[in-house]
Amino acid sequence: MKKTLIFAAVMLMAGCGFMKNSTSSNTTAQPAATTTATTSQNSNAAMTAGQGAGNALMNLYNQYKADGNKYDYKNMQNALNTVTLLANCEGLKDNYKNTTYLKEFGKGMVASSLGLVTQNNVETVTNSLVDMVKNSETVQNATQTAQNTANTAAGYANTAAQYAGAISSLLSAFGGK
Repeated sequence: MKKTLIFAAVMLMAGCGFMKNSTSSNTTAQPAATTTATTSQNSNAAMTAGQGAGNALMNLYNQYKADGNKYDYKNMQNALNTVTLLANCEGLKDNYKNTTYLKEFGKGMVASSLGLVTQNNVETVTNSLVDMVKNSETVQNATQTAQNTANTAAGYANTAAQYAGAISSLLSAFGGK
C-alpha cells in the first residue's frame, strides 16, 4: 500500500509538473508569424488539460457513487483525484475568457470522461470548474503541494477538504449517470 501510494504520488507529481508547463497561457504579444503556432499550442494544452480533468472527474464521480452519493475528502484516492482535477484546471485561471481554450478544454473532458461530461453538460461543467479556480490561489498551491513530497498526504487531504463543497456540488449535478 505504501509503495503504491508513493508510486501514485510520484506519477501525480510528474503529471502535475507536465500540466503546469503545458497549460500556462502565453499572454505576451507575438509576431504574426508565430501567433498561429501559439494558438495551436494553447489548443493542444487545453485539450490535454481537459482530458486530465475529465478523467479525474470520472474517477471522483465513480467514488462518489460508491460512497452513497457523498464526497469523502478524507479518502486518499479522492484527495489525489481532487489535486489532479485542480492541476488540470490551472490553465482555466488565465484562460476563462478565451473561448477557443474553453472549447478545446471541453472537448478533452468529453473525450476522456466516458460519457459523464457530454455535449449537453460540458458548458455547465466547464463553468463550474472555472468558478472553482479563477479567483483562487488554492489551485496554484494544490499544484505546488503535489510537487512537494514532504507534505504530500497532508497537502492532498487539505486541498480536498478546501474544495469538498464545490466538488460535491459538481458531482451531484451529474445525477443518476
